[in-house]
Amino acid sequence: MQRLRHLPREARDTLFLLLVIAWVIAPQTSHLPLWCSLLALCVLLWRGTLAWKGLALPSRWWLLALLVLTVGATLFSHRTLLGRDAGVTLIVVLLSLKTLELRAQRDAFVVFFLGFFTMLTNFFFSQSLLVAGAMLVGLLGLLTALVNSHMPAGKPPLRDAARIAAFMALLGAPIMAVFFVLFPRIAPLWGVPGDAMSGRSGLSSSMQVGSIASLALDDSIALRVRFEGAPPRQSDLYFRGPVLSTLDGREWKLLRSTLPARWQDGANLQVNGPALSYQVTLEPNNRPWIFVLDAAITKPQVVGHELSMTPQLQWLSDRPVSDLLRYQATSHVQFRHGAARRTPGLQDYLDLPPGFNPRTMELATQLQRDPRYGQDPDQLVAAVLERLRTGGYGYTLDPGVFGVNTADEFWFDRKEGFCEHIASAFVILMRALDIPARIVTGYQGGERNNLDEYWVLRQSDAHAWAEVWLAGRGWTRVDPTAAVAPGRIGSLQRLQAPSGLIASALASVSPAALLNLRALWEATNNRWNQWVLNYSQARQLNLLRDIGFKSPGWEDLAYVLLALIVAASGLGALWTLWERTRQDPWLRLLRRAARRLQRVGLPAAANSPPRQLAAMLSARFGADDRRAASICAWLLRLEEVRYAPQDGRATSRLRTLQRELGRLPWPG
Repeated sequence: MQRLRHLPREARDTLFLLLVIAWVIAPQTSHLPLWCSLLALCVLLWRGTLAWKGLALPSRWWLLALLVLTVGATLFSHRTLLGRDAGVTLIVVLLSLKTLELRAQRDAFVVFFLGFFTMLTNFFFSQSLLVAGAMLVGLLGLLTALVNSHMPAGKPPLRDAARIAAFMALLGAPIMAVFFVLFPRIAPLWGVPGDAMSGRSGLSSSMQVGSIASLALDDSIALRVRFEGAPPRQSDLYFRGPVLSTLDGREWKLLRSTLPARWQDGANLQVNGPALSYQVTLEPNNRPWIFVLDAAITKPQVVGHELSMTPQLQWLSDRPVSDLLRYQATSHVQFRHGAARRTPGLQDYLDLPPGFNPRTMELATQLQRDPRYGQDPDQLVAAVLERLRTGGYGYTLDPGVFGVNTADEFWFDRKEGFCEHIASAFVILMRALDIPARIVTGYQGGERNNLDEYWVLRQSDAHAWAEVWLAGRGWTRVDPTAAVAPGRIGSLQRLQAPSGLIASALASVSPAALLNLRALWEATNNRWNQWVLNYSQARQLNLLRDIGFKSPGWEDLAYVLLALIVAASGLGALWTLWERTRQDPWLRLLRRAARRLQRVGLPAAANSPPRQLAAMLSARFGADDRRAASICAWLLRLEEVRYAPQDGRATSRLRTLQRELGRLPWPG
């Protein structure tokens, strides 16, 4: 620290600027090529070492060579120099290399504005509350460096520049808020590229045994739900996703029917009981799934997306969900769907690939020959569930790697697995028993955040269950995992992935504190999602309706914004005028003197300087007039307070002149 205090100002300011640049670049390292992150780190350390030791900057030939190499590396990494990823890589490279040219204030200004632009590019990849907070710190840091570069020579403390920068940001906050609320959101100009969320995890259109177990290790949020009124029972919280019906031996996929369309099984959805209305906030997953509580007979209300429902009751969007999506839905937990009688379309849900799981096929034959069950589908389903309950089967995240005959291994060898192991083995056995069956994937359960009353469903709540077709009832949900581990469905007892070091330490001291901190953070982040990231054009127009517009459009938003800008500019002009004429004590005193002279007939204007007033007074009453001479002397002293070099006593001298004004011998 002692060495830092004695550094030249240029070196100290450079080190601070490098620290701010590193802070701005840091959140992007996971999205940049490895070579770019390493290059930025090495260049910033190199530039910091040069500033610390007072060494000369590298020649322009070094910079030119580095620039050519990095442009080539960018082209090699991204196969283009255009687009978001390549553009961000080049911006980070240019910002880093420009620090090696910090020779004059002009170079510093280029670095400042490159830094501001780089800060904005962070939002191409994430608009989370955490990134926004980090970029706010980066903004204050860049503003501090910018203000510091305009301060006089010497070594002004950074805290003074930081105080001015914070005040500037505070003044700009209302303007920023107004533009956020009212600036028209006109697609595609508003928003971030749709591929910003391409790396998000979630349920897929296929399921290989063991794939959903990997999601249980992901504690990130998949969707949030807020019910209007009392929520349903926890055991009814099934949010439907992809329905998998075609098995190639090891992997389940979406239905690939070879039957004519007229023979395929339709939805034929019929609902009973009260309707449940709720709002869903779906996290980006780059897939078209629209998750709703089983079953939604009416189309969910989604702005900007066209939805359709498959015959398997899954709602799909016309495009992937690449940004935060909020929608309103209505569901019924009591429903039936599918044909009441056996149709040719049900054959799709009986097909099994030949040559797989021979022991499971033999088990099905034994069950059908058992006189207790016979050919009764209800009895056979009950028998299989009873086998799961009493046969020593377990529920685990780590059952090991399954081979080709996954159902055989589950039923006879391992006897343990995660939900997709259990559901897959159950559906294969059902089909072997000549009972149409399929796998439904989605999310089950969740936890309620008491701070904001939202139900939070995580990727770890991903689940797979089964549906079997029964004559007279159609498709019926059967969750075989509930037979193996009832706590997974009823009381929502999840298998937990190992926690991190800090979380484990905090949980060992106070588990309740860890849960409360997570609930607080998630409620805060949810507010950010609802009021900032999900502030859409529809909500803007609703705001205009609330203030009296009947059929608002984006043109009305522009008019309101323009009116506010004009009003704010007018108020600013009035405030400036008031500040200049009413708040300046020197001007106030001069105006009082001018009014006194006007009373004796002098044409003293409000903007006449003291010396001009003194000359007018001498010309009117003569240089020998004692009263005029004393007033002239007072006016010249008033001028001296304003324009003569200051000695630190200007305020006290002005107070003295104020007291003397009333005692002057004004002509009358």
